[in-house]
Amino acid sequence: MEFSLQFSSISEFFNMGGYGIYVWLSYGTAIISLGGITIASVRKRKAVLKQIASKQAREERLRQHRSQNQ
Repeated sequence: MEFSLQFSSISEFFNMGGYGIYVWLSYGTAIISLGGITIASVRKRKAVLKQIASKQAREERLRQHRSQNQ
């Protein structure tokens, strides 16, 4: 299986015909942005689940308190 590119060397590939800095910066920016979004989403999900669990625990304590007072 042969894989051919239009670039004759790895150096030429990274240079991208003089536009390499823009190409690789755009890839880097996209990867960092997607990584940041992923990390923020995971943290937010954990916080929301923790908040839901604490609300459920509070509601259960209130139910128990009301049933004891009746």
